[in-house]
Amino acid sequence: MKLTRIAQLGAIAAVAALALTGCASSGSNTPAESASPTATSSDVAFQIDPSLSGTITAGGSSAQSNAQQAWTTAYNATAKNVKINYDKSQGSGGGVTNFLSGAYDFAGSDSPLNADQTAQSKALCTDGAVNIPIYLDGVAIVFNIPGVTKLQLSGETIAKIFALQITDWSDPAITKDNGTALPAGAITTVARSDGSGTTQNFTNYLAATQSSVWTFPAGKDWPVQGNVSKQKGGSGVVEAVKAGSGTIGYADHSAIGSLNAASILTNGTAIAFSGDAVSKTFDVAAVEASNGVPGDLSKKFDYSKLTADTYPIPLVSYAVICSTFKDAKQAELVKSYLGFVTSSLGQSVAEKNAGSAPLPASVLAAAAKTLAAIK
Repeated sequence: MKLTRIAQLGAIAAVAALALTGCASSGSNTPAESASPTATSSDVAFQIDPSLSGTITAGGSSAQSNAQQAWTTAYNATAKNVKINYDKSQGSGGGVTNFLSGAYDFAGSDSPLNADQTAQSKALCTDGAVNIPIYLDGVAIVFNIPGVTKLQLSGETIAKIFALQITDWSDPAITKDNGTALPAGAITTVARSDGSGTTQNFTNYLAATQSSVWTFPAGKDWPVQGNVSKQKGGSGVVEAVKAGSGTIGYADHSAIGSLNAASILTNGTAIAFSGDAVSKTFDVAAVEASNGVPGDLSKKFDYSKLTADTYPIPLVSYAVICSTFKDAKQAELVKSYLGFVTSSLGQSVAEKNAGSAPLPASVLAAAAKTLAAIK
């Protein structure tokens, strides 16, 4: 028997506060309190089968980690005999590598498979793997400058800082962006040492919007060599920025904890991260970028469509999953879990416990169609 929508709502609302408590105690950037998700006419619903049992093995994106923790807690309130192991230590690059080797049932990745990886996936998945959006957030530019709690930076200034062209906080470009001079002091940039979808999303933005300054390729590996503190995982970047002085780095917004994040100047308007602002970015700038496998839902951003009310560095994270499983029972388990994740209720759990923005109902409906076709 499957739970009714009302029964699911009660069960998941009860555990949402527990998941929130766990995330808040770890220092993540989450709301102070939880509210029960409520159904609306646009909801994409999913029913969890409480009779399911087994183990799901997955990993990858550290950006998804707080959401994965909340999703697992909420899902297990109903499917008590399904064990979900999600290893956030791998990062998106390691998650995809392990998925393609057959070690994971799905990978969490902050960027979809590229053409070569899609071709590799056909050896594992027959028709190939599909990328399903499950998590929407933004890349935060975090900083730790003694005596400074508010900072605004233009895209050009951000590019010059991370390209090591601006090396002191008293630089005239930073003064211009903020309308006042900051205390002089050396800038230390902090970047990911591992293959990272957060790096991919950040460098996508830099390459697309600041090509005259940012001459490096967009990709999962940080391309700048020199005076850069490289750290493993989003948590490594956050901790290094926090422990340093005059430091600046980038991380998924849900992971920054108590660190301050810069507002980004777009056409003269300073845009701070918010769920509404990044949702607006998705609405106006996300375009289809299918990898050619039936059911694939890959997206890319057209940064020329950014406006004064959009957050300019969005991050969409995916579940990378086979279109055909070798084991039908395992397919049923993974489809059930990801079906909950990509329901309106699952997105609400992530929003309230990881500070992410819910994906549009149209994307969730497309995800349900893709999952239904997986065998």
